[in-house]
Order: sequence, then C-alpha cells, then structure tokens
Amino acid sequence: TMRHFVRNLFGQRDVATIQYPEERREYSERARGRHILTTRDNGELRCVACYMCETVCPAHCIEIVAEEDPEATVEWEKKPLSFEIDLLRCVFCGFCVDACPKQALIMSREHDFVFTTRKQAIVGIKELRQTGPIEDEDLGYRPYF
Repeated sequence: TMRHFVRNLFGQRDVATIQYPEERREYSERARGRHILTTRDNGELRCVACYMCETVCPAHCIEIVAEEDPEATVEWEKKPLSFEIDLLRCVFCGFCVDACPKQALIMSREHDFVFTTRKQAIVGIKELRQTGPIEDEDLGYRPYF
C-alpha cells in the first residue's frame, strides 16, 4: 500500500489514478452508454412499440405503453405513448439494441450519468429522443446486420 501511495504521490507514468474531470479514460469503440431513440426524416420516432426490447431485457428496466398510430398506412401499426428506461436497473448489455427490428433504439458512448433521486434515473421519450443528426453522435455498440 505504501509503495502505491508513493507512486501516486510523485506521479509516475504507470499510475492507475486519473484526475477525472480533466482526464478521461479511453473506452472501446463498442462501449455501451446512453440509449437513443432514433427518428425518421419527418421527426417521428422509428419505434413501432413492438415490445421486443422490453421482452428481451434481462433487467426488466424498459417499460412501453403503446397507442394506435392514427397516421399509419397500416391499420394495426402502433407507436409508443410512453417509453421509459430505468437506468439504475439497466445493465447496458445491448440486448434491446439487438432485438429492435426497426433500429429505433441505439446506444451512444456517453456514460457519465448523474442522478440525485431515483426518479431522475427513469428516462422517457423526451430524454431518449435523438437531438440532432445521428452522424454527430458518438455512437457505441450497434449490431452488425
């Protein structure tokens, strides 16, 4: 312990400690982080509320409530009324991304989350929605189809 303390104190190169806000660790290109609900060109969500991601989730952290889409070309097509992910229960396995048939759910490499209450950790459509062009996102794990 003393040897590690002295090495950290005098700042050798092979030190395991990093100065977090200023220095960031390099993560894999396939790292899994924040979930993103992608949108079509007209701004609508790609999600058709098929419940595939909710079914395959091992942590049971995804909850979807569907409603009928009035503007759909097919009469039984749905859209999500609410789509919530509990990030404190999520294990970031990527199964939900693999299961999505419309590539509506993807994961970025952003992994810095700050929550002060459990309620803040439950994110909905508003927080998950794609905010800009997908090319600008730092995307992490996506299945190779």
